[in-house]
Amino acid sequence: MSDGRKDLRMPEDDEVFAEVTNMLGANRVEVRCADGTERTARIPGKMQKRIWIREDDVVLVEPWDWQDEKADITWRYEKQDADQLREEGHIQ
Repeated sequence: MSDGRKDLRMPEDDEVFAEVTNMLGANRVEVRCADGTERTARIPGKMQKRIWIREDDVVLVEPWDWQDEKADITWRYEKQDADQLREEGHIQ
């Protein structure tokens, strides 16, 4: 592929795109989800040491069934992948 487009991981069943707006500490971040909801998201243990999450990162979150204002981060996109998602209109 000459245009450099990659097949990116897209949201599965319950997942939504989100942008990290604030680092709260203690493995928690504030995210603004594509569905318009602000949520407190948890960085799971398996991601904590391997993947650094910063403000303005685009992530996939899975909102909790029992508390909609909270979510778990399931994936983080690299900067160029996030730019591609914006170009293709998946996120604002």
